Amino acid sequence: MTQEVGDLNFSVGYALKQAAAALRTAMDAGLRPLGLSVPQYACLELLGQRPGLSAADLARGAFVTRQSMHAVLLGLEERGLLERPAVAPQGRALPTQLTPAGRDILSRASRIVAAVERRMTQSLTTEGHQRLRADLAACVAALGQDPGDH
Repeated sequence: MTQEVGDLNFSVGYALKQAAAALRTAMDAGLRPLGLSVPQYACLELLGQRPGLSAADLARGAFVTRQSMHAVLLGLEERGLLERPAVAPQGRALPTQLTPAGRDILSRASRIVAAVERRMTQSLTTEGHQRLRADLAACVAALGQDPGDH
């Protein structure tokens, strides 16, 4: 027998969506003074941790389409925050690197996002924080995606 979602006050999926929307709103507000969107920040953070990622890898990691990532990359490149070779060294993928200006703005943006995350989880104990992270990873895995993919 199939069960309906029922009362949204008891829906885990709805609570996750509310949390994601609240996180996105707080991140948008925090990053706005730096002139960054959340996808732009995600792109910079990914490149800061894994230099040389392709646009396709960045799109997957930032949870946006390839077309959206193309626009993100162009905007960041125009601002001098990243650089890509004109020709791919092998294959078709253009490995992307942060510039010194990109590393500087990433450092500032990363501190802002970390503060938002701390604010979001401030009522959790250390154990509760670890448990939330593990439970969310288990939810991702249950739906067939490896949480390490992003």
